[in-house]
Amino acid sequence: GEARCFVEELASGVALEMVEIPNGAFLMGAPDGETGRSDDEGPQHPVTVSSFYIGKFTITQEQWSVVAGWEKIERDLNPDSSQFKGNDQPVETVSWEEAHEFCARLSKKTGNNYRLPTEAEWEYACRAGTTTPFAFGETITPEFVNYNGEYPYAKAKKGENRGKTIPVGS
Repeated sequence: GEARCFVEELASGVALEMVEIPNGAFLMGAPDGETGRSDDEGPQHPVTVSSFYIGKFTITQEQWSVVAGWEKIERDLNPDSSQFKGNDQPVETVSWEEAHEFCARLSKKTGNNYRLPTEAEWEYACRAGTTTPFAFGETITPEFVNYNGEYPYAKAKKGENRGKTIPVGS
C-alpha cells in the first residue's frame, strides 16, 4: 500500500508525523450481541467520511511540552501534566479542552488547520477497513497489545503479560 504523509517540525528534533486517512464508508457502531457492547454504541448505521489527516502516533510528552510553550489561545497548558514520565511516552491526563487548546496553538503556529477527529473519523481510522471489534481481529491478547493477559477480553484465553509492546500491523 501507499500512504500520503507529511511531517510538521515542532522544534529541533521534535516532529509530528501526520498520515492521510482516505475517504470511504463504513458501518459505525457495534453490532447487537458484541461482547462488551454498550447502549451508546448502537444501532449500527452507515457513515461516509471525507479524507483527513491524523497523527501517525499518539502525542508524546515532548511534543506536548513544545506546543504548551507556544502562545496561549484560550487556556494555559501544563507542559508536564503526565503521570508516567518520559519524552517519548504518550501524553496523558489531559482534558478535551486542553487537547483543543493544543490543536489551536498548533494551527496558529504552523498555518495548518489542526483539530481533534470526529467520533466517526476516529472509529473509521481505528477500524482500518475491518468489521471486528479490533482492527486485528475478534479479541486482544498479549501477543498483539501490551496489557495484562491475566484479564482477557471476551472469550480469549488468559495469556502471559509479556511487558512489551508489539506494534499492530508490523
